Amino acid sequence: MSDLDQLTQSLARNLRRWRGERGFTLDALAARAGVSRGMIIQIEQARTNPSVGTTVKLADALGVSITTLLDYEQGPQVRIVPADQAVRMWSTPAGSHTTLLVGTEARGPLELWRWVLLPGEASSSDPHPPGTTELLHVTAGELTLVVDGEPHAVPEGASAAFEASVPHVYRNEGAETVEMIMSVSIPPVR
Repeated sequence: MSDLDQLTQSLARNLRRWRGERGFTLDALAARAGVSRGMIIQIEQARTNPSVGTTVKLADALGVSITTLLDYEQGPQVRIVPADQAVRMWSTPAGSHTTLLVGTEARGPLELWRWVLLPGEASSSDPHPPGTTELLHVTAGELTLVVDGEPHAVPEGASAAFEASVPHVYRNEGAETVEMIMSVSIPPVR
């Protein structure tokens, strides 16, 4: 199965799943998204590859990220996204572009951090409140991300998403400085 076929199948499966979880009929989702009922049927049957604009409209109408709608697999607590799997969403002939590095479903406060870890350095974190999610993108070096005692290599250009309600550590075991951008999504206080 080609990457495009896999993406088409994943989108079909996830669209049906999220529409069902939201309790939306085909007509209700079509009205919310501004996408025809026929187009939604074709997408759910994996008979078409919709435009980025259509995919964005559907994700917004369902209240999920594009990443969730396109995700091949759901479930692992830590998800590493290699650089070659980041999705270029928009570009111009002159070279401007946007790239979706990694995404997750989250509500509540959201923090954006820039990190620099020198060789041999580490930073440990106690568990955050349940539902806290962290996203990170390594721009230089190779980060060793340890989540609940399990190490994960995150090389330059790769991104990761994980549930931060367990102990976690950011380590630089290499000879180069690690630089990364990180966001932290904290659930709202109830």
